[in-house]
Amino acid sequence: MYNQNQTELLKKAEVDKLDFFYDGTVHALKKINMPVFDRKVTAMIGPSGCGKTTLLRCFNRMHDLYPGNRYEGDIWTDQGINLLGRKVDPIEVRMRVSMVFQKPNPFPKSIFENVAYGLRVRGEKNRAVLEQKVEEALQNAALWKEVKDRLNDLASNLSGGQQQRLCIARALATTPEILLLDEPTSALDPIATASIEELIGDLKERVTILIVTHSMQQAARVSDFTAFMYMGEMVEFNETSQIFTQPAQQQTADYVSGRFG
Repeated sequence: MYNQNQTELLKKAEVDKLDFFYDGTVHALKKINMPVFDRKVTAMIGPSGCGKTTLLRCFNRMHDLYPGNRYEGDIWTDQGINLLGRKVDPIEVRMRVSMVFQKPNPFPKSIFENVAYGLRVRGEKNRAVLEQKVEEALQNAALWKEVKDRLNDLASNLSGGQQQRLCIARALATTPEILLLDEPTSALDPIATASIEELIGDLKERVTILIVTHSMQQAARVSDFTAFMYMGEMVEFNETSQIFTQPAQQQTADYVSGRFG
């Protein structure tokens, strides 16, 4: 599935024989195996309905929010914890594996309270600690300079690109080990998209990133590794440069060259 050089990289997580069923019957993911390398960006590509967002949401147990969904298989962390284990608290998983969605979704609160939300959920009440963590998260999301004098303003007053960076800051505030990005620029203009892509490049120095994208150009620009999925199966996983120049599977070559999808 991946070459010898990659075996020398540290893994932050590994998907092992993962199946997923919607409503207990719709078989959406089929025996998925995939490494997630530490402090690298992994892009998941494939046509609509191929399972890439379904796989992304397995990492932070989002599917638990809907009755009848079922996992079979495992997602192991580098600490030997199975994120899908029945004894593992999904709320704690979501603190360790944060997610940013397709459209910016700031809470109807101030900029400050948006970023502080996860910290408050964890029980943090010390104002000085909250202020420090909020500033750090906004700095890491390249938003601090733009909002430092308006932290009490409603988050909805920000531009679309700023709102998405705020959502990234909110995700970063709890110091997650993995950051999930579900088509984070699909609702943004080209300038805001470029800003988010630049931010992704900076963030991978601090956190492991998984991104779902419909844009193969974006995958090529921002990711170190790419997973190509089709019909709920992992067709090919490799370094991004290999996927786009010398894919091992004909199906991958057909997709990245635009012959289908």
